Amino acid sequence: MVVIHYTAMDSAQEALQRLCDPQHEVSAHFLIGSDGKLWQMVREKDRAWHAGAGEWHGQADINSRSIGIELDNRGDHPFAEPQMMVLERLLTALLHRWKIPPNGVIGHSDMAPGRKLDPGSRFDWLRLEHQGLAKPRGSGELPQTVELPEFINLARKAGFTANVDDQTLLNTVRLRYRPWATGPLTPHDLTPLIRKTGSS
Repeated sequence: MVVIHYTAMDSAQEALQRLCDPQHEVSAHFLIGSDGKLWQMVREKDRAWHAGAGEWHGQADINSRSIGIELDNRGDHPFAEPQMMVLERLLTALLHRWKIPPNGVIGHSDMAPGRKLDPGSRFDWLRLEHQGLAKPRGSGELPQTVELPEFINLARKAGFTANVDDQTLLNTVRLRYRPWATGPLTPHDLTPLIRKTGSS
């Protein structure tokens, strides 16, 4: 899989120094600056220390089965157009080279709910989905009613299998699909998780 992060630092150079400093025990395969500059720090076939504890679709040890991409962004502003264009080109190449399905492109928060928030509420997941670079959200009909067990079941089927409490799970799914949403569970929280009959 591919895990997308934001650096939460003030500059790409600052992030680069951190990611290349053995003292910090953190690394990633790629870093993309806000201006679109691309650095590769770890070979794709090698393990990088970018994900930490977490789970996606029942698989743990994400570091051993993923490529980590860091984006120069503090998490409080939109991602720059040159940066997104380079990310799209990189993802296209990685998915083809490693035969990664769109469902394998996730945010750090998806696999580490409650512990991580990146790439955050300002990241444009729909943009990637429209290009086949991330799994498209469900387009099923809006349910008339909603029950928590149904939401949990749908979320786990979608890949959110980390062991967290119900509220953290809701917050995590919303961060990916409806970052503006607040308050109790609603039918709109289920819609992105519902696949049309006959769709994969």
